Amino acid sequence: MANSTEFQKKNSIVTGGAGFIGSHLCEALLAEGRVICIDNLSNASTDNIEPMLSNPDFVFIKHDVCQPLDLESLPELERFRISVQGIQEVFHLACPMSVQNFNLNRIAILDANSAAVKTTLDWAVKYKARYVFASSACVYGPRVSDLPVKENTLGILDHMTMRAAYDEGKRFAETMISTYADIMGVDARVARIFRTYGPRLKMHDAQMITDFVVSALDNAPMVVYGAETMKTTLLYVTDAVSALMKLAKVQSGVGPMNIGSEQEYTFAEIAGKVKEIIKSESTVAHEEPLEFLSEHVIPDITYAKQVLGWMPMVRLENGLDHLADYVSANRNKLTYSV
Repeated sequence: MANSTEFQKKNSIVTGGAGFIGSHLCEALLAEGRVICIDNLSNASTDNIEPMLSNPDFVFIKHDVCQPLDLESLPELERFRISVQGIQEVFHLACPMSVQNFNLNRIAILDANSAAVKTTLDWAVKYKARYVFASSACVYGPRVSDLPVKENTLGILDHMTMRAAYDEGKRFAETMISTYADIMGVDARVARIFRTYGPRLKMHDAQMITDFVVSALDNAPMVVYGAETMKTTLLYVTDAVSALMKLAKVQSGVGPMNIGSEQEYTFAEIAGKVKEIIKSESTVAHEEPLEFLSEHVIPDITYAKQVLGWMPMVRLENGLDHLADYVSANRNKLTYSV
């Protein structure tokens, strides 16, 4: 039997843990216990988790979670005593979303929202672990009004479009999770995460926010893929992580929850703020919209405020300042996102 000291540290799994949000989540979870970071590195980088690799409470496993994995058979996890202590939390964030290479990743995206969901849900069943899934604002479908969207809004999606692998994939994943909760008793929570930015967000991937910074540093045109009126909300990554961790701790029975910012800006306004922060001479250019880069609905986060006591804390200007520092220091290497 493990001693009481060992049981004071919970075991948490983060899939997609070497990615953008996942790596930040791993860092936060290390303050509370042990972390098993699982990633196949198809759209992530060990650069994101390098500072954690020497921590005895952190283990990185290169694996595609679309395939089953016997955690108790892995020698690197022996010190986590999984056969005795089990797993307390499973965070499923793995999904190879790339704006620039979306078409190439469509099959992998389908797998991440189906086979990988089953693998991770089966861990939750086996270990009676709390399960947190990173869903998306895309489940609401295309934007049809400027009114904030509550969680009970029924969006309309065309499941035959190119981008449906992600949009409909996230909806199917939510269906899998709710079914496992009903039939298998999984204590599951779904976070519908809206557009998030911050250090480690992938560069050179038409994400626009990081590319604005890269362009501004070079005094090159900052490209907006869409019209001057194209808008977005932006949530800083530490606020997203805070919500995920609060969601994991809240009482059972909560429904899907919007995690995003209610403040909306045009992309041109954001580019202007980046230009001001960097003191750049860049101009803003507009190009044709990209298939996977669209206007999201605006989140109504009343539910998150009531249930989690959560709301975004980082001002856009402060977040962009942190992002600018990060991009300036890391612009010569490719940093991947979840």
